[in-house]
Amino acid sequence: METIKNILRYLIMPLDFLMKYFKLLVLLVIIILLWGNSEKNQDSQANLAKLYLRGPILQSDDFREQVQRIKAHPNIKGVLLVVDSPGGGIGASIEIANLIKELRDTMPIVAHVEGAMASGGYYAGMYSDKIIANRGAVIGSIGVVLEGFNIKPLLDKIGIYPQNLQEGEYKRIGTPFRSWSDEEKKFLQNFIHEQYLMFVDDVIQARALNNPNPNIFANGKIFSAKTALKLGLIDTIGSQNQAIKELSEIAQIQDPIWLEKSKTQEWIDRLSNASLAVFSNFFQGSIQ
Repeated sequence: METIKNILRYLIMPLDFLMKYFKLLVLLVIIILLWGNSEKNQDSQANLAKLYLRGPILQSDDFREQVQRIKAHPNIKGVLLVVDSPGGGIGASIEIANLIKELRDTMPIVAHVEGAMASGGYYAGMYSDKIIANRGAVIGSIGVVLEGFNIKPLLDKIGIYPQNLQEGEYKRIGTPFRSWSDEEKKFLQNFIHEQYLMFVDDVIQARALNNPNPNIFANGKIFSAKTALKLGLIDTIGSQNQAIKELSEIAQIQDPIWLEKSKTQEWIDRLSNASLAVFSNFFQGSIQ
């Protein structure tokens, strides 16, 4: 009998909770619906859009979705690209760069650097019509790095001995289970040099640099906004409000109405990017 009472008690608990907090739940649903409708109404009237490039660049799918949403909106006249990225993978950075370049062909894009526009982050955003940076921003880090580990001493110490079969002389290039051979190091150095030259050439063309000497702007150094302005890597030092004013003038918009992520999605993205940044900094180090 006692067992039946316990089962009934557990069955009744959810109902009791719903009855006790029913009004509160209804109120929350109404608020969410009203919030969603207000965002939809504002979106339908939007004439400018915010596009976000934040955190480590590990893939381009999320950014592509943002761009597609902007392209699908018939009234958008210009885009504010909000940048705060230390860089990431070469392929993903180039994909985002191409997306921005294609979007720029249809409407003006003004980038504002909140914190960092470095390495792949610079590659991705450099095709904007104008780049305006916060005076405390970090710009540059133009270069390519390839890192790896040699964990053979550790494996030897704990008695683990990897074994493998392969076809193709360079198939196991970069393996962490042994030291890289001189031939492998030479091959990898040539590979990243090719990537580096592509990066440098694209920066020179995108920014129409007066001094295209890579030893000055593309030696892997990070620059303050003041130095980046002198080097031609950015156009202006200023706030996001100044970037918005600049974009509004170029797009000929007097009363900006923004198409941007919902507040819910923005918070989800912020949490996601924060987690990715912690992961990336832990394993790869970070610019301080």
